[in-house]
Amino acid sequence: MKFLIHITCAPDNATKAALGFLVAKTALEEGHTVALFLAGDAVTLLKDSELDKVVGLGTGKLRDHYESIAKAGGRFYLSGMSSKARGLTDADINGKPAEFALPTVLVRLAADSDRLFTY
Repeated sequence: MKFLIHITCAPDNATKAALGFLVAKTALEEGHTVALFLAGDAVTLLKDSELDKVVGLGTGKLRDHYESIAKAGGRFYLSGMSSKARGLTDADINGKPAEFALPTVLVRLAADSDRLFTY
């Protein structure tokens, strides 16, 4: 199955943010295809500083989940408009399985997915 995980929560909602990554990691471990679309304040979750400090209550460390997702072939799409408004640049996603994307990409991913989760 193809899963789309759409995350819009900020790093200050660590439990919810980490839960979205945990679900993506779990789906990949079970052999599914996973794409994550981060929008709004969630785009900052891929900054190394946030990956290293966000820990959800009962949902784990964001860095650990990210590493598992990246290793298993998960893909991150960051809203280009949200990223620009929050000062994210290519340097923030360099070397990560991530790219900036327009809303049309979110719509395409949703249409192509079997299941959609939103956090």
